[in-house]
Amino acid sequence: MSIIEAIILGIIQGITEFLPISSSGHLLYAHNILGITDTGLSFDVALHIGTFVALIVFFHKDLYGLFLGILGKNDQKRMAWLLAFATIPAVLGGLVLQGLAESTFRSPILVSLNLIWVAIMMILAEQYAKKHTKKTKLASISNKQGLFVGLVQVLALIPGVSRSGSTITAGIFAGIDRVSATRFSFLLAIPITFGAIIKILSDPGTLTQMSSEKGVFIAGIMSALVSGVFAIKFLIKYLSKHTLNIFAYYRITVGIIALLILVR
Repeated sequence: MSIIEAIILGIIQGITEFLPISSSGHLLYAHNILGITDTGLSFDVALHIGTFVALIVFFHKDLYGLFLGILGKNDQKRMAWLLAFATIPAVLGGLVLQGLAESTFRSPILVSLNLIWVAIMMILAEQYAKKHTKKTKLASISNKQGLFVGLVQVLALIPGVSRSGSTITAGIFAGIDRVSATRFSFLLAIPITFGAIIKILSDPGTLTQMSSEKGVFIAGIMSALVSGVFAIKFLIKYLSKHTLNIFAYYRITVGIIALLILVR
């Protein structure tokens, strides 16, 4: 893999990790289009380092507030523990589904189908939100709402589903307002992404690969970081005034085109 290809994949990861259109699905498509087979999954997972740092950069004030909450110095203790509680389903799901997520679930056809059905759920969530005007703000998210979003996050292990897409959609269905659902989704991503990074660094094979291809990995991680910060800012601002529908229509279009190409 060249540095240019690494930068391209990093940008794809940074943007699609946070926009509700599936980073794993787009990376799989990109690998097939670019003909990349070496470093494959290990490089894709390593890109989470870039998106993790992007989350820390954007939400550093929120994280500091949550830390103080745990220490009992403000009123955010409940939110901090709610985020930890809501992360448990994804951790358990990862332990059970890891093998399938790295093999069977990476089928391009399955990715395309996942892009489509999750898009339909996004459209339905927006229709549901129109009929239910009472919305929950971030600070008032209940344990039940938080756990529901956390359970749905398990689906994000399947390429094509989209972690942000599934959790934001779940938040809207749970009665959380769109921007609060987005911020909760991103805060929820921090512990699970951190866990993925620990898994990366605990694998001697990945560390050896990263050491032997430092330039490639650094280029990918940095491009994922920069594009990730941009994507977070854009999505929160965009969803403060618009619905998820444009992303749903994009997913459906990409999914159908990919299916037509794959089955011909």
